[in-house]
Amino acid sequence: MPEAPEVHHVVQYLQRHLANQQIVQAIVTYPPLIDNMPAQNFCQQIQGQHFRQFKRLGKYIILELDDYTFVSHLRMEGKFLIVSSREEFEQLDQVRDRKHIHAQFVLEDGRIVCYKDTRKFGRMSLWPQQDDLHHLKPLSKVGKDVLDPTLCAQDLLKKASQRTIPLKTFLLDQSVIAGIGNIYADEILFATCLSPYCMPCDLSKKDMQNIIEATRSILMRAIEAGGTTILSFSYGSNHTGSFQNQLQVHGQKGNCPICGHEIEHQKINGRTTYFCPHCQKLKKKRSRKNNPIKE
Repeated sequence: MPEAPEVHHVVQYLQRHLANQQIVQAIVTYPPLIDNMPAQNFCQQIQGQHFRQFKRLGKYIILELDDYTFVSHLRMEGKFLIVSSREEFEQLDQVRDRKHIHAQFVLEDGRIVCYKDTRKFGRMSLWPQQDDLHHLKPLSKVGKDVLDPTLCAQDLLKKASQRTIPLKTFLLDQSVIAGIGNIYADEILFATCLSPYCMPCDLSKKDMQNIIEATRSILMRAIEAGGTTILSFSYGSNHTGSFQNQLQVHGQKGNCPICGHEIEHQKINGRTTYFCPHCQKLKKKRSRKNNPIKE
């Protein structure tokens, strides 16, 4: 699933090509793609709207139109691509491309914005504009973005106070911090020398500050590298990322680059987790030393 750096590049791609363009027709061929209204209503309401602003909150793509906010979540395999004309669309490979395109947005200049999703997990919705994005239903439980400058250690400490779950699971909770997924969670925990099995409630304010600083550093480097492409992430005309070449632990089968100990991988709440058991310490408060962690 694309995480914050990957979604950042999708948003930038859309902004470069769609700013102030008008939608003259919308076509949805897979109705469940639209999350909050019948697909026919969605197509009617978005017709005639212009793309005005391009934003990201966590893993969500947020496109501000004239009168509405268009929210999209790519989930596992969702992709946007833009073709120059109907003729170019018809030339796309039927099996590899066209059968997986579930929405088309025809622009005033004849180009078509295509939404392609081989697994059909992605979702879109259209909402009346709000001053605060968190007032929109799909974003109401989403926490502060990973790169939000107002995110502070006290925010995390407050949310962690009663949480007796693995720290890895805590970081993946989008209501805690928005934008971290499986890959970057492993890298953040390695950078902070914290075991993925730590309980959030056992961490100090300093630990939380270290997590925030590592998160910002890693994600900014990932953005500079175009994101991480391990299986299938791409956007536009097959633009891919290269941050996978900088990963320290996630997906690594060899030895730790710091201490040389073998990197382990285990399932934590169903998510494959890579870590160095020597470098990443399990922190426990004295009162919890004998309490089992809840997974």
